[in-house]
Amino acid sequence: MAELQRIALRKHANPVSRIISIAVRLLRTQSPGLRLLISYADPMQDHHGGVYQASGWIYTGRSADDWKLVMQNGKSFHSRVAGTHVHFGVKKTIDVSRGTRVTLPGKHRYLMPLDPEMRARILPLAKPYPKRTKEQAPGHPSGLGGVTPTRALQTCPD
Repeated sequence: MAELQRIALRKHANPVSRIISIAVRLLRTQSPGLRLLISYADPMQDHHGGVYQASGWIYTGRSADDWKLVMQNGKSFHSRVAGTHVHFGVKKTIDVSRGTRVTLPGKHRYLMPLDPEMRARILPLAKPYPKRTKEQAPGHPSGLGGVTPTRALQTCPD
């Protein structure tokens, strides 16, 4: 199994779903024993996984909720690094009693089986795809509850 972690693109001519499909095909060729890919869409970033849906990935629900520690100075630390951790070889301790624990909602989880047997094992886990709300739709003006009206056509005097 492998994880597709980040999709970071600048200007591109093809849809992101097409780019993902090409990457998966190249990965299959390079790693023939690989049977499953996993990726997550973060609702805290207004992501719902539309690119995975367009690429035919199987949605299996959300991961468990997580948390971060927000300190009084505004810095925040993900649960993986709160407490004692090693950063660039240096052991550091974060005093968790000096911050506020904030719950983070689970991320949307998508699976891409790479062979028929794995697909058969994963399909029973499938759930309906999450959809964007109107407020999350690209180009939707914040604070408006519906369609943004356009100006009426002006008639030209003869």
